[in-house]
Amino acid sequence: MDTSIFEDLGLTGAEIKVFLTLLELGSSPAGKVVERSGLQNAVVHRAFHSLAEKGLVTHVLEGKIKQYQSVPPHSLLQFIEEKKERLQKILPELEAKQKLATEKPKATLFQGIRGVKELLHLILDTNAKEYCAYGGPKKANEMFGDYFWESFHNKRIAKGIKGQLIFHSSLRYWGEQLQKKKLTTIQYTNEKFEELTETIICGNRVAIIIWLEKPYGFLIEEKSAAASYARFFEILWKNSKK
Repeated sequence: MDTSIFEDLGLTGAEIKVFLTLLELGSSPAGKVVERSGLQNAVVHRAFHSLAEKGLVTHVLEGKIKQYQSVPPHSLLQFIEEKKERLQKILPELEAKQKLATEKPKATLFQGIRGVKELLHLILDTNAKEYCAYGGPKKANEMFGDYFWESFHNKRIAKGIKGQLIFHSSLRYWGEQLQKKKLTTIQYTNEKFEELTETIICGNRVAIIIWLEKPYGFLIEEKSAAASYARFFEILWKNSKK
């Protein structure tokens, strides 16, 4: 018999063995259960006690001897219903705790080329309509190639997300091509400032990518953090060049 369902109900191995032994024996003293189950006397008595608390074993006194008995198997359905009712009572509290958890900042690390590509696609998985990025270095384009970035921005545009991007001047050739697309405006940083990091703000998400030989990035999901980065981007936008 597959007894895993009993484990799902929260019964221990000893409780399962004692319950099934009592089903086979019927009303029995502890000694017979110990003999048939092969469990130690103390283990059987602990199982009697815990099963009785769960309403799955009863006993009667015959003289001075306790006779133990399992409840009818169909009573297990009632046992399940009682667990279900108890769970339903605390569901509102559990759901309230979950809502609190979703309001906490969330940060995820992505490593390697595949990881950063996943990060970039994930940041577009949003209902936001504005995408702001600054610090895009030439190394990012060399590492991922024009084809990836072309596809990426086509996906952004298809979702109706307006893009404002600040590139390093070394990417002007690519920026001029991208500028021809809908919903896209490009500006450039000072030529003397070649950086290894790129920051993207989209909705309540902020992605920070560090373009090393093995790139990695952080995705931060938090409304106030995204708003702070967006304000900083506005300052950079005003001071960058077309």
